[in-house]
Amino acid sequence: MGALRDICSRRGLGLLEDSAQAHGAQWHGGVTGGLGDAGSFSFYPGKNLGAFGEGGCVTTNSDAIADRIRCLRDHAQKGRHNHVEIGFNTRMEGLQGLVLEHKLKHLPMWTQKRREHAKFYLEHLKGIPGLELPVEVAPNSHVWHLFVVLVENRDHFRDALEKAGVSTGIHYPTPIPYQPAFADLGYKPGDFPYSEYVMNHCVSLPMFPELTPDQREHVVDVIKRYYS
Repeated sequence: MGALRDICSRRGLGLLEDSAQAHGAQWHGGVTGGLGDAGSFSFYPGKNLGAFGEGGCVTTNSDAIADRIRCLRDHAQKGRHNHVEIGFNTRMEGLQGLVLEHKLKHLPMWTQKRREHAKFYLEHLKGIPGLELPVEVAPNSHVWHLFVVLVENRDHFRDALEKAGVSTGIHYPTPIPYQPAFADLGYKPGDFPYSEYVMNHCVSLPMFPELTPDQREHVVDVIKRYYS
């Protein structure tokens, strides 16, 4: 993040964080959402802090950015019926705020549960040839929205786990440069080799606060049997 800050400072650029589902994650003592000039969080129901429906927020330490965001979200109004530019209607419903206010007090406990599950996976799945685990680099603190591993023969791996009662996911199967929306940029297979490798080998293991010790032990046992 320090290097990105330096690049932005030299070139007169703003630094925006896509914090998405990283509620509470830390980077060298700073909390995500407050590391750049502004950060965006998703409150989609499946996120670490999810609303009852759609929602999100922008965080910033800049009064100027905060004022502009408040204006833009409400059709760029400064005062009633005074539209100073083309804005958006992105005001979040009060109901979503009520749900988030209630859930926010539980977020530290939910995050701790996720960290316990991740620690268990990391300790009990380490050293298995062919299974690449995620890495948490100190002093940073992960909130484990997902627990993603890299495997060979992904379809066979997922089928074996599914037959044993363990559901998995793929997040995300197509890198941004290969999305149809960016086809005009002309990127082709081979231009982003590591992204392509991850895209073809990533698997998300079960990860949610309510995961029980028995369930996570079952996940580990099934994976160990698969590789044995």
